[in-house]
Amino acid sequence: MEKKIRFVSGLRPTGKLHVGHYVGMLKQAVEMQNSGKYDCMVFIADTQALTDNAQNPEKIKESVKELMLDFLAAGLDPQKTTFYIQSQIPELSELTMYYSNLVTLSRLQRNPTVKTEIKQKQVEFGASVPVGFLTYPISQAADITAFDVSVLPVGEDQEPILEQTREIVRTFNKYYGETLVEPYGYFAKDKSARRLVGTDGNAKMSKSLDNCIYLADEPEEIRRKVMGMFTDPNHIKVSDPGNTKNNPVFIYLDIFGTDKQKIKEMKANYEKGGLGDMVCKKYLNDVMQEFLKPIRERRKYYEEHFEDVKKFYYEGSQKARQIARATLARVRKALKLEYFE
Repeated sequence: MEKKIRFVSGLRPTGKLHVGHYVGMLKQAVEMQNSGKYDCMVFIADTQALTDNAQNPEKIKESVKELMLDFLAAGLDPQKTTFYIQSQIPELSELTMYYSNLVTLSRLQRNPTVKTEIKQKQVEFGASVPVGFLTYPISQAADITAFDVSVLPVGEDQEPILEQTREIVRTFNKYYGETLVEPYGYFAKDKSARRLVGTDGNAKMSKSLDNCIYLADEPEEIRRKVMGMFTDPNHIKVSDPGNTKNNPVFIYLDIFGTDKQKIKEMKANYEKGGLGDMVCKKYLNDVMQEFLKPIRERRKYYEEHFEDVKKFYYEGSQKARQIARATLARVRKALKLEYFE
């Protein structure tokens, strides 16, 4: 039997997941899981979430539950995927410590993802950025390398993190011999899905900007958000020619709609003038309702069977820890830290 390729992917528990998470990461993870070609592992990055929520651990605890449900609701299957929680794998912390000796402070400060996130949290952090937050790319390198992962389904904004991980792997292997595996990203084929635009037209869907459609949203909430979406500000009258390229309504239709011919015709009519925004939004509402209904129903099922959900994560965490323990033993051997063997 051909050996399966292992992939690992995870998200921070900072609230419920939205459709941007789905198209950026979850859809690829589900596809890889269902292909039968991969050994699938998906985790909740609760330790990382504490780097900017250290004073509010209760928020993280509650969000872990939300994320457990959202992963399953999105179509990840406990019979095909190993689920685990980052904090339950202490070997990751030891790996992070060893890797931190291979990365300079200036390199961390240049990481584009870190720079962007620190800028977004400027009000919260001010000039006092926690060390844990600045160094979380090193922790992510441990999350990846602990499981000998070569491919990860991730959003486009995580590529700088992967590049930093590859640098750590190359440096470690150069100093201590071939020990770790270099990872590469598995991105959504549709570039617009890699970083889904917010309902307000902002370049990225974000909880902090309140421009999200959540996987758990009820039908009326979905309708309200869709009908309030940003469109082409120059498309004032129905007869005005409209722009579909930077229009969130049409971006969403391209990603979530299944009737591609109808969407193509709608675009043509909108661009030449003759199709109103409300007609487009009503159709998008139908599309989003159809897409989110089975996800919402699966979520409710698992919510009613949460003891089973906890069992999936407990058993998965035990399995993941065994794998991480073997990697750590290899790393410690390479570092000449085996004094009593």
